[in-house]
Amino acid sequence: MPGTVFDKSYDVAVIGAGHAGVEAGLASARMGLKTLVLCMDLDSVALMACNPSLGGTSKGHLVCEVDALGGEMGLAGDDCFIQMRMLNTGKGPAVQSLRAQIDKRRYHERMKRALENEALLDLMQDECAEILTENGSVCGVRTALGACYGARAAVVCSGVYLNSRVHTGEFHRDRGPSGLASATLLSSSLKELGFELRRFKTGTPPRVSRSSLDLDRMAIQPGDVPPPNFSFMNGDISRSQEPCYLTYTNARTHAVIRENINRSPMFSGAIHATGTRYCPSIEDKIIRFADKDRHQLFIEPEGLSTDEMYVQGLSTSLPRDVQDAMLRTIEGLEHCRVMRYGYAIEYDCIDPMELDPALQSRRVRGLFFAGQINGTSGYEEAAAQGVYAGINAALYVKGEEPLVIGRGEAYLGVLCDDLTLKGTNEPYRMMTCRAEYRMMLRQDNADLRLTEKARRTGLISPERYDRLMRKKESISLAKQALEGWAPPSEALNALLREKGSTQVRTGVRLESLLKRSGIGYTDLMALFDLPAIGADAIREVEAEALYGGYIRRQEAELAKLHAMEAAPIPKDVDFMAIGNLRTEARQKLSAIRPRDLGAASRISGVSPADIAVLTVYLKARTEENK
Repeated sequence: MPGTVFDKSYDVAVIGAGHAGVEAGLASARMGLKTLVLCMDLDSVALMACNPSLGGTSKGHLVCEVDALGGEMGLAGDDCFIQMRMLNTGKGPAVQSLRAQIDKRRYHERMKRALENEALLDLMQDECAEILTENGSVCGVRTALGACYGARAAVVCSGVYLNSRVHTGEFHRDRGPSGLASATLLSSSLKELGFELRRFKTGTPPRVSRSSLDLDRMAIQPGDVPPPNFSFMNGDISRSQEPCYLTYTNARTHAVIRENINRSPMFSGAIHATGTRYCPSIEDKIIRFADKDRHQLFIEPEGLSTDEMYVQGLSTSLPRDVQDAMLRTIEGLEHCRVMRYGYAIEYDCIDPMELDPALQSRRVRGLFFAGQINGTSGYEEAAAQGVYAGINAALYVKGEEPLVIGRGEAYLGVLCDDLTLKGTNEPYRMMTCRAEYRMMLRQDNADLRLTEKARRTGLISPERYDRLMRKKESISLAKQALEGWAPPSEALNALLREKGSTQVRTGVRLESLLKRSGIGYTDLMALFDLPAIGADAIREVEAEALYGGYIRRQEAELAKLHAMEAAPIPKDVDFMAIGNLRTEARQKLSAIRPRDLGAASRISGVSPADIAVLTVYLKARTEENK
């Protein structure tokens, strides 16, 4: 803003210090840029306001991708977990995901310390009131306390705080999660910059006192021994783990909810915001799944220094007395004492189709957005966007090309591609079914997919890169050895009988043996001269042997996508003037301005016929310009 006197100037300003803001701030500072991180309350840095956990189905993939890009979430998760479990172990590696129960207080302290220890980063408690611009570009931020800070780029990571309103039954108050203050000033600034704001909703269950529970009446859920880990930088971790517990709602629980459903702000009309489809409240579950006679509830510890237990699966905004009544119908919770009641929270967010593939605003140069402000839900989705937006804000300031990760390269790529090309009309949650190339995008190979790609950012340490190179070399050596042949022998057939597999009478390739169910690389190592490699390399070799056909098929599909993405769309194309395009396609293409045919093909409302028309138009235009 012309004439503004800045109290201090930075390269990048990050607004918010939740899971997106922490990663954005650390990425920017570690890339050598002076970075300001503004936070409404320093006691809420990386706050786990809802579930005290990281990972889970598809979300574990995102945590590993954040780690592979040089982010902090995986390392912090490994430092602060109190239980680790690999989910979906009975299924293939594409859908297996790591989930950690986290000590939420330790996690907050661990992340706050990471910010405080970063030399080029200033962490400050204040509310951002205004994004300052000059000639269509970010030039700084103004705070509620009246300070002005210069910045060449800004990353908005405001989470669920923008004009947030909390609901518990008939109680309604303008405040943020966990009783914190809401951010009431920035929404007006975003509107003045031309952004249309929407209202989304999320919620959280009650927390109950551990000492008031009858845990012996619930099914115990232990962690894996030895515990796996998120970060590719960590080896084996030895630590005692805390169990979780499984119980269920029942007919009496459902009756209490139905009798009081009119008192829920979701059904009384007090809430007008759009809620998440894939993490519904217990009220939603009872109405939408009326045929179900029970629903799973996981009772999870919130940390080692607290008595609070999280009732996962019971998100609710019912009144206090109804929450008490329904909880006491559940086995093991009959005498429970509620320490915090559940609530729903609605908040402002933007339409992510306002953003380009690097999460930069199409309206204001140097303005990036990450996390729930983009209409997503979940800590992992937020962190992934945060490290990505932080990297690209830093690259923007440096005058370098953005780091663009495609949907064939990472779950992060799927997430950002969906948001910026398709948008979302409800809080977006990452799921494995959203990834067309999920056989290639496994949790265990995130480092192979992303670390080398991110090396130019400076976030990849020499130690991390050396680890990657050693892993690649191990995989290569193992694959070469597996091309060898094994003669029939009693020892081999004994192994095959033990595994319930057909015995061999002639020579067989070692790789084909590895494709058989139940036979692993270590089994073959005991019989044949195979190189000793690490567990992470073994997982990759086994996955490629078992699912090589599927992987090659997806690679062929991805090659077609890359061919389309290699057909750029010039920035000056007037889509409205292309006569054979349908009206909806013209409008969508003009609004989003995709970079290439591949991106254009994924826009909702643009049909294959429209892509054919656009392809012909671009070829004709190229011929004319020769």
